[in-house]
Amino acid sequence: MIKVMRMSSSSSSSSSISFSSCCIFRSLAMFLVVCSLSQCPSEAVIKLPPNVTVPAVIVFGDSIMDTGNNNHLKTVVRCDFPPYGQDFEGRKPTGRFGNGIVPSDLLVQELGIKKYLPAYVDPNLHPNELPTGVCFASGGSGFDPMTPKIVSVLSFSDQLRLFKEYLGKLKAKVGKERTQFILENAIFLVVAGSDDIANTYFTVRIRKLQYDVPAYTDLMVNSASDFVKELYGLGARRIGVFSTPPIGCVPSQRTLGGGLLRQCAEEYNQAAILFNSKLSATLDSLKSRLPNSRLVYVDIYNPLLDLIQNHNKYGFEYVEKGCCGTGAIEVAILCNPLSPPCENPASHVFWDSYHPSDAAYKFLVPTLLQKNVNSFI
Repeated sequence: MIKVMRMSSSSSSSSSISFSSCCIFRSLAMFLVVCSLSQCPSEAVIKLPPNVTVPAVIVFGDSIMDTGNNNHLKTVVRCDFPPYGQDFEGRKPTGRFGNGIVPSDLLVQELGIKKYLPAYVDPNLHPNELPTGVCFASGGSGFDPMTPKIVSVLSFSDQLRLFKEYLGKLKAKVGKERTQFILENAIFLVVAGSDDIANTYFTVRIRKLQYDVPAYTDLMVNSASDFVKELYGLGARRIGVFSTPPIGCVPSQRTLGGGLLRQCAEEYNQAAILFNSKLSATLDSLKSRLPNSRLVYVDIYNPLLDLIQNHNKYGFEYVEKGCCGTGAIEVAILCNPLSPPCENPASHVFWDSYHPSDAAYKFLVPTLLQKNVNSFI
């Protein structure tokens, strides 16, 4: 004889509570797993107008924005070893060319999208990252096709090819309609030119034998223009292109081109200024030819030069040398465990001899975004 057991109201209530607790625990666990993949939105600092959204940030360019793509290339332009990343979460080198986060990360944080912008070629990239954006930038790359070839990194053609691959994966995940929405509303950023001027033209001097500065900056601008048009053709509408910085004032270029006193290499800066003026004019011209586009020239030259010239006013002590090693020449593989860093990277405008410090980025990027964000929408 089978006995039917009646459950008391108290035991029923207890069971219900246990079930609810279990569900809550599982949901919390899932939330933490997702957050560990950097997909948790951070609180937006930049306030967008009502009914305006930026679902993703997608970045192309060089080492200023690279978040780890070079880790998987056979190149000397890499930094997936200490002391790089010493101030990053977990004190780990990630392939970011700095002691902490880089502008790619700061931009998604400021917009409240997510904590970090992942490198697209990272084999551990989670598919859930795709709808909120990825980074295609590769340290050592440039607008001149010769620049990435010299150091065996991802050219802009390579980055565009990977972007097309990304679009296929994105459509498979979220569908064609949502993909189109992301493309039309995401902010696309292009950051390059420093390595063209500093390395390919003035240091290696391959192009200097073929072009004078006006002709070389024309080559760079034509390449940048073609890339913007390619992005537009693939659906991008909000596209920002950064100017080149005052490259002659970074520590390594002071060493290489600034004479015995290591002053700013003015020849390098004049080339940057010429390129920037041509780039700004070209983007203005493209606006009228690319319907519904929001093309933004982002000036980093003047804000960084101001920081360099007035570093004490902004709370920085050192500007002529980086924090890594002697600070005069160490960058990438030369900034390694045998090159002990300074005690306080936050006192330096530059982390190594080429890249700004985490503190400098945190000083520059939020203001830069605040100034330019309305131009994208």
